[in-house]
Amino acid sequence: MMKKPFSIACTILAALSTATQAFAFEPNRPVEFVVASGAGGGTDNFARTIQSIITKYKLMDQSMVVLNKGGGSGAEAFLYARQNKGDANKLYFGTNNAYLLPHVAKMAYSTEDLTPVAALAFDEFLIWVKSDSPYGKPTDLVEAAKAKPGTIAFAGSQSKDTDETLVALIEQQTGASFKYVPFNGGGEVGVQLAGGHVAANVNNPNENVGQWQAGAVKPLCVFSSTQMARSEPIHDGKGWQDIPTCIEAGIPIKSYKMPRTVWTAADVPEDALAYYTEVLRKVSETSEWKEYVRKTSQTGDFLTGKALGDFIATSETNAVKVFKTEGWLVQ
Repeated sequence: MMKKPFSIACTILAALSTATQAFAFEPNRPVEFVVASGAGGGTDNFARTIQSIITKYKLMDQSMVVLNKGGGSGAEAFLYARQNKGDANKLYFGTNNAYLLPHVAKMAYSTEDLTPVAALAFDEFLIWVKSDSPYGKPTDLVEAAKAKPGTIAFAGSQSKDTDETLVALIEQQTGASFKYVPFNGGGEVGVQLAGGHVAANVNNPNENVGQWQAGAVKPLCVFSSTQMARSEPIHDGKGWQDIPTCIEAGIPIKSYKMPRTVWTAADVPEDALAYYTEVLRKVSETSEWKEYVRKTSQTGDFLTGKALGDFIATSETNAVKVFKTEGWLVQ
């Protein structure tokens, strides 16, 4: 039976008051912002953007120090949270890896060691192919994979992670059979596609936008219930808003998003959760943050409380169904 570790935290966060509240909690030393990735990548840049906005607007009296702990696909950061249970001077930043890793590998932490504070943005996922690819629609790619099972190379970042989970979901929902090829990160995945070494990938917008601008790759659809936000033309007069949703393009998957979420360790006092939630809310309302989200082509939804808890629960449930079908669940 799946655990539901977020119910208490969601109840606490749903009751938070407005920005004018005087909080009983204030950090009493520099706040560690522990990032579940190495330095220089998209996750690290996301965290450092938050840090710079907090510093610029003096949203906290104490300074914030970014600490990278990306080992084990981010598990190192979450193990650090377990080791620092109740420490309200540490925040943790990751994606859905926080709650999905323990399902596919034996970890020294569990989701009960974490409490969600807020999701500040979501990565969209698209199917990309080479610009001269014979696959003009997502269904063309699917039909090719049905005709030649296990031969169409579909690239993604890491194994049994967000990208491979999506490729497996496509297979399960369409009956296609791809050859999944893992690489170290989305940047490498984009290069491999542009070079013609794989047939497709499921990169997020920011990881393939450079190759699209250069005319090396093209997007076929986005896994969202609505089209992406309007942008300036990127290539051949087309912008993000011109990409069809995958469900309207014939792939029966309504939505697939990766949350960019801030956590505390378990047993952090509720007034500290309230304090950090309000700080992050203020970050999300700045022009700098909105520009960052626009430039990286993310969806800038701010979720906390019950809305965040519901998203996590649904995301986890759907992913575990895929893991079970693929035989990835740890015993």
